[in-house]
Amino acid sequence: MSQTVRTRPEGSARALSEAYDTALLDLDGVVYAGGNAIVYAVESLQVARDGGMRLAYVTNNALRTPDAVAEHLTELGIATEGSDVITSAQAVARLIADQVPAGARVLVIGGEGLRVALRERGLEPVESAEDEPVAVVQGYGGPELPWGRFAEACYAIARGVPWFASNTDLTIPSARGIAPGNGAAVEVVRIATGAEPQVAGKPLPPMHRETVLRTGAERPLVVGDRLDTDIEGAFNGEVDSLLVLTGVADGAQLLAAPPQHRPTYVDADLRGLLTGQPEVTEADAGGGFRCGGWTATAGEEQLELTGDGEALDGLRALCAAAWTAAGDGVCGLDGGKALARLGL
Repeated sequence: MSQTVRTRPEGSARALSEAYDTALLDLDGVVYAGGNAIVYAVESLQVARDGGMRLAYVTNNALRTPDAVAEHLTELGIATEGSDVITSAQAVARLIADQVPAGARVLVIGGEGLRVALRERGLEPVESAEDEPVAVVQGYGGPELPWGRFAEACYAIARGVPWFASNTDLTIPSARGIAPGNGAAVEVVRIATGAEPQVAGKPLPPMHRETVLRTGAERPLVVGDRLDTDIEGAFNGEVDSLLVLTGVADGAQLLAAPPQHRPTYVDADLRGLLTGQPEVTEADAGGGFRCGGWTATAGEEQLELTGDGEALDGLRALCAAAWTAAGDGVCGLDGGKALARLGL
């Protein structure tokens, strides 16, 4: 996918699991939420893998190690090796290692995933600003991360130590809803210090680089639930993407997406890997776009939808109308009534 202005979701005559050799899957909001498998995820991934598609799990969550993530996925019913998991902790560890001496001390504000990734790069994790670190790295530490850890980061940064962040996702899906993510914790340190971190995770290039190095994918498909990380990361890497509506992004956010947040494909959940994707076409008369039994147009003040059929077909047609109206900006038309017809 080139970095051009996308004006409609694309279609695929073949199942996506056949058209692409590797699925680069986000975890939270795509495969599981709050540790529990999302409906249809396990079965869909098993079928895709049995059909020859490689599965790689690419997550901005730096809390757990790849082996721990693999163990969790295996327990859910998806046999996974640690080498199948790529984390923002690995990406930020490589970013740090490229800038500091071998064996250097790095102050860790986060979980075990960061510590393991740093050791993999020959760096020494430390816990205090008094340990003379040459860098500070911050990653998601879970809901029990002590407030004092942020102060420790601030002490080191105030002394001129460079600051790195695994990712800046403001939120993270959980079994009970949307919770604060690492980006919210990064904001605490930014406000207190006035500093800016170097960030490695999606949608930025260090994460894409780490993924390519570790998977060797030739025809990858990014699969995610967030427009500002998964889909933008695919855009930046010039690869295709599938948005699933099982996590953060909803229909209204999708209609208002600027070009870098517009996915190649849209589906309800991971069953979308196992099917072709319907084509969105221009309507024969009266303008607008058709998908399935729906026709969507951009009126003067709002998006309009007529017809009936599968709700997702209507959403895809709406996206085409909204994105065409917006061009390289953000659609400002009200799509509430049209989305309500679809129950989205």
